[in-house]
Amino acid sequence: MVNEEQQNRLSPTQKYRRISVRTPLEDDVLLFHRMSATEELGRLFQMELEVLSVDGTLDLNDLLGENVTVRMERPDGKDRYFNGFVSQGAIMDTETDLFRYHLTLRPWLWFLTRTSDCRIFQDKTVPDIIKEIFQDYSFSYSRESLTRTYRALGSCVQYRESDFNFVSRILEQEGIYYYFEHKKDRHIMVLADAIGAHSTMDGYEKVPFYTQDSRRSQWRERDHIWSWRVTREVRTGAYALNDFDFEKPNKKLEVRSSIERQHAGSGHEVYDYPGRYVEHSEGEDYSKVRIEELQAAHHVASGAGNAAGLTTGCLFTLTGHPRDDQNNVQYLITSATHELVSDDYQTGGGFGDEQRIYSLSFTAIDSREAFRPARIAQKPVIRGAQTAMVVGKSGEEIWTDQYGRVKLQFHWDRYSKGDESSSRWVRVAQMWAGKNWGGLFIPRIGQEVIVEFLEGDPDRPIITGSVYNGTAKPPYELPSKSTRSTIRSNSSKGGGGFNEFRFEDKKGEEQVFVQGEKDLEIRVKNDRKEIIGHDRHLIVENERREKVVKDTHSLIEGDLFEERKGDVHITLGSDRKLKVGGSEHADVDGNHVISVGGDYSLKVSGSIAIQAGLKISLEVGGSFVTIDPSGVHIQGTMTYINSGGSAASPASPSAPSSPKEPIEAVEADA
Repeated sequence: MVNEEQQNRLSPTQKYRRISVRTPLEDDVLLFHRMSATEELGRLFQMELEVLSVDGTLDLNDLLGENVTVRMERPDGKDRYFNGFVSQGAIMDTETDLFRYHLTLRPWLWFLTRTSDCRIFQDKTVPDIIKEIFQDYSFSYSRESLTRTYRALGSCVQYRESDFNFVSRILEQEGIYYYFEHKKDRHIMVLADAIGAHSTMDGYEKVPFYTQDSRRSQWRERDHIWSWRVTREVRTGAYALNDFDFEKPNKKLEVRSSIERQHAGSGHEVYDYPGRYVEHSEGEDYSKVRIEELQAAHHVASGAGNAAGLTTGCLFTLTGHPRDDQNNVQYLITSATHELVSDDYQTGGGFGDEQRIYSLSFTAIDSREAFRPARIAQKPVIRGAQTAMVVGKSGEEIWTDQYGRVKLQFHWDRYSKGDESSSRWVRVAQMWAGKNWGGLFIPRIGQEVIVEFLEGDPDRPIITGSVYNGTAKPPYELPSKSTRSTIRSNSSKGGGGFNEFRFEDKKGEEQVFVQGEKDLEIRVKNDRKEIIGHDRHLIVENERREKVVKDTHSLIEGDLFEERKGDVHITLGSDRKLKVGGSEHADVDGNHVISVGGDYSLKVSGSIAIQAGLKISLEVGGSFVTIDPSGVHIQGTMTYINSGGSAASPASPSAPSSPKEPIEAVEADA
């Protein structure tokens, strides 16, 4: 610690100095020595601050993360501030009797570089997303000065990246940039997208330019600019974008924006895909932002001076330049480096050289040109596949839309609730997809699916498959049933049943198994051919109904065994022809009744034996012959015995047609 004698001898103070520093420590514990500060539109500022102290035992932890302000008195007597948070501190070599410390000051936004997260924002605009993220930081100060209307993004994913990188890249994508306003005790981040977000600094609406020769006699008149350089560069002249909308695959989405310049080689075009839009108007906005981004560096002025009121994001007009086309043009400062230096605390004197106190170098563009930040923040690329869980509305087993898309809960997403709001609808790759034809398997809630990302883009997931896990296991025990391949479904809702199409490839037990949990319906619009190499077994536990519009051909080369336990009802619309190559036997336990509308002919090459237990009766008209146990009874108008006449000839039966041979099914290729 500093002893009382040393303190009394040194006792340096900033009280009456043009530049001073304020820290969480007591006044004059740290004394401003020098500072170099760099700032740029759309980028973090950085201030390298050197301070002095009589205390050589300072603990840097007392300063890390704390707010520090450098105050500089401008030539017009007004104060200007540089405010930031200490991100780094260092102990340096001593200078005379004072100890030197180095502090790096960064904006509050810099703390977002010290984070990393994974989360999904849905149906929010970029400004809305930024607000939501900034709410997590109690020390953040920001305001919007935006003029454009921004579309809501269906899904915007932050994936394994810092909050700062995420914020930066979505701002850059939309063409939004920022700058900082420095106050006495804080700094404010201003979001901007047009020149209307900028203004001049009081007293510095116009800043004079003094040449090297005139500056010596005139620089004391006021702070000014003493160096001015203008560059022009050949830049891309047009930007074209294209994209694809799967809901309207024939929609033309190609857009193009250009900025004409009056020089050779100004018409070169950049074409890019995908533009990440599905509406033509959105694409036009993006292509316009992209060409403005590339053209922002076409015409750049760089200068230097000691105009203490100029800063990044402010407007000013140059006067007094030898070239008239440089004067009376309003410029927007896009970047600046500030150098501040204090005098020796041991000498205690004032400043004899105003230039030594403060100087700056800067770049600027014509304020009539739109500024857009270069896209330097990298979007994460998801290389390879990952898995996720299918989710949906509570109480449902299948949650899908008209395209067969589903919702997902990613393993890395710690904010979503695993319901229908966990993600946007995600498309599912099928084995075949055509216009109202193809394959369709909709992943169900609780399934683990394989997810890939188109071009590695976290915002463009697509489901390419599914996998089993410890909860959802295969339908058959493995590895004991490893020769089985199957497609088995699960009845919904509630399960308890399934449809299945299964293959068993075990040698000697090969099988194709089909199960319909309820109905099995097959419709063949032309022929169906089957060959069964051995037996066919059919069990119908209720009715069997069959309709054949034309002929039925059935060839049984062996025996036909049929048992009907109920009645047999046969209706023939035409003839019935039957040929029995051997004997025909019929055993009727009840009555046998035949009614013939025409003639009945019976021809037997051998004998006819008719035996009745009670009676045999033949009747024609009113005449009849009856045979019963009591005798033979003949009744007729006349009875003729050996009186001529002849017996009727029986008709010959028609031979049935032979059935046609079936056509064999085509054999599989070996």
